[in-house]
Parts: sequence; C-alpha cells; structure tokens
Amino acid sequence: MLHCFRVPLAILLLALSIACSDAFRKYRHPEIKSAVFLSPKFVLDQGSVVNKYYYNIDFPRGHIAIKGFNAEVVDEAGHPVPLHETYLHHWVLARYYQRLNATNPEHDDHKHNQPDHILVRNSGICQNNSGGQYYGLGSETRGTNTDVPDPYGIEVGNPADIPAGYEEGWMLNVHAIDTRGVEDKLGCTECRCDLYNVSKDEYDRPLRPDYIGGLRCCYDHTQCRLREVSVGATRNLYMRYTVKWIDWDEFIVPVKIYILDVTDTWKQLDNSTGQSSEHECHVEYDVESCSASGMADNRCTDSKRTSLVLPTGGYIVYGVAHQHSGGIGSALYGEDGRVLCSSIPTYGQGKEAGNEAGYIVGMSTCYPQPGSVKINVGETLILESNYSSAQRHTGVMGLFYILVAEQLPKPRLSLRVPIAKKVNKV
Repeated sequence: MLHCFRVPLAILLLALSIACSDAFRKYRHPEIKSAVFLSPKFVLDQGSVVNKYYYNIDFPRGHIAIKGFNAEVVDEAGHPVPLHETYLHHWVLARYYQRLNATNPEHDDHKHNQPDHILVRNSGICQNNSGGQYYGLGSETRGTNTDVPDPYGIEVGNPADIPAGYEEGWMLNVHAIDTRGVEDKLGCTECRCDLYNVSKDEYDRPLRPDYIGGLRCCYDHTQCRLREVSVGATRNLYMRYTVKWIDWDEFIVPVKIYILDVTDTWKQLDNSTGQSSEHECHVEYDVESCSASGMADNRCTDSKRTSLVLPTGGYIVYGVAHQHSGGIGSALYGEDGRVLCSSIPTYGQGKEAGNEAGYIVGMSTCYPQPGSVKINVGETLILESNYSSAQRHTGVMGLFYILVAEQLPKPRLSLRVPIAKKVNKV
C-alpha cells in the first residue's frame, strides 16, 4: 500500500510543479523597455533665452504604462551641458489628442465642429491651462528619480480613450537660459525684469508695477544683460530625453497624476450638482529678504502653505517637489498633521554637469510601501514650501507631484525584479 501511494503522490507533485512553472511564466513582470530621443535643435547665444514648444515628438506608441521619463540639455556632441552655462528653468511633457491629418498642432482648423487638438490633462486640480502636464522638472532633472514603482504605471495609449478620428501625441516644452557672460547669473535664472529690460510680457501686455521678476520677463527670444561678449559663443543644443515603459496588462495598477501648487488660491463653490472647487494656480511667487535680526537668529526661512482637497482619495506610490535656487524643502501633510511625503533639494558642489555649485541638482523622492500612505476621500491636505530668505528670490516655485493609486495591487506569483532594456539610442 505504501509503494502504491508514493507513485500517485509523485505524479501529483510533478503536475503541481508544472502548473506553478506555467503560472510564473504567465504572471511574471513585463519587461521594462527604454528609449532615448533628441528634441529638435535650439540655438542659444550668451544671455539668450529659449522657451520652445515641440509637438509630435518621438515617443513610444500603443497601449502602454509609462514607468519613467527624464531629460537633460546636451550639445551637438551629446555632452551634458552644465547649469552654469545653460540653466534649465524647466521642461514639461504634455499629452494631447490630434485629429488625423491635422497639420499645425499650435493652431486649430475651425472647419470642424471639434478642435484639431485636445489637451489631455492630468488628474490635478489646477485650472486655466496651469499644471496639466504629465511630467515636469528643472535644474534638478539629472539627480531626481522619476521611476514609477512596480506594479504601478501611468496608462496612456488606450484605444478606448482616444476619440474617433484622433490619435495620441506628445509635446515637450523647453525653457532654457544661457548665462555665459551675464552680469548676474542668479538674477538671470530668476528672470528679474530689470536685467531683461522688459516692461511688457510676451503678449505685449504691460507688467504690473510690483512685478519685478518671473516667467513674464524671460520669455522666448529675450536677452539677459551681459558683462562681457565673446565672439562665436552661439551654439546648438538639444534636450535628450529617456522614456521607460511596459506594454499594458491586467496586473498593472493605474495611477493618477496630481501636481499641487502652493500658490493655489481656491474657493469652494456650491451648485446644484453638489460641491465643487475653483482653483487658480499662480505657479510662481517671490520670497522677500528677511530682516537683519532674522539673519542673526538663523530664522531666515520663508514658509508658504496652502490647504487642498483632491477630487478622490487613494494611496500615494510616489512623490517629489519642484523648487528653485534657495529652496530648502517641501512637504505634504495629511489632515491630522501626518507627513505624507517630504522632498528635500540637493545642491551641487562642483563645476561638472550634475554637480554644479549653487544650483539644485536633485530632489529627494518618496516611495511608500504599497498601501501605507493613504489619502482619504474629502481629506484636507496641507502643502508647505520652504525657502531661505537670506536674500530675495523672484519667480520661485512650490510644486508637488504625486502619483495616487485608487486600488491596491492584485497578487502576483513572480518576484522577479525587472531590468530595463534599451530598444534604441541616439
């Protein structure tokens, strides 16, 4: 009897082994793909500014989950350009739907009842064409992790979401300031209006008397004041950007993108359909210099706060702040005061690209354990942005980028750690 039992048991164990092996093959993590692209060329001379919008950029197609996106400025030889030569004020990646056979992404053809181009905003609460991008960083781009942890992903390219007669497209905005030979590098990067000798914005609208610096003074083709001029300083540059993604499958947990702004001035509105909010995100603000007594007591910190409510709740899976020079960190708090995520800048110590002294070259990121950091439905969040006020700063930003999953991951059998595979390189 004992020998008769052993044979069926061995067969059963073999069958279970084969079934488990098949399951591991079926449910293993998809392979992460990686591709590197170049933007169109942009030209900078000493003290000059570019703020370009490149539509229909090279980007992975199909129903995919984005797992990471980052970019940097490089020269024609592909060498990274340091921030003390070309300051990367910001880059922004935006998604849109484009009517098939539409020719000019910047202008709609009004022959149709529907627009030629439809911006696909993230899930954030900013309105009036502010903060709708999918990704965006600045000087910190080389030292900031943008990877989306497994099993989460930013879902794009789903045919069910794309309107009939349209296709998905991507836009890259690059705002760069050449500071070679300028009179005041920090002043140029903070877009101080007197250094640019402007009194009107790019739409020819007069600036407010109290507007002394910010985006309205360093638009495309403006020029920051020089202290010296060199012959032959013009050069051709590019944004080199890297995309990571995986093909979509049922085990990927989709995440929503929220970009929160500490300058958001919002009010609650009542209407017939229930509660709603009206948000106006100003994007930038000024930091005033502290008093002499504040400097003596080491109290030169400007702390700006705002309260916010997301339209839905969920679990934070990633978080990072965006700040300019002078920033000393930002944090997002829950209603009970708990820290949901804090993000601290790293300042460079040298001259080489990625370690430029005096510039923010990276921001720390949050990767909570799945399900450990939850935002409850209707919870009031507090966003705080801190800057050193030992000197005045203009046009600074206090943005906070979080990825939120509305559900927890489904169980998977495979524990294999995916390795990124490069599919092309320029």
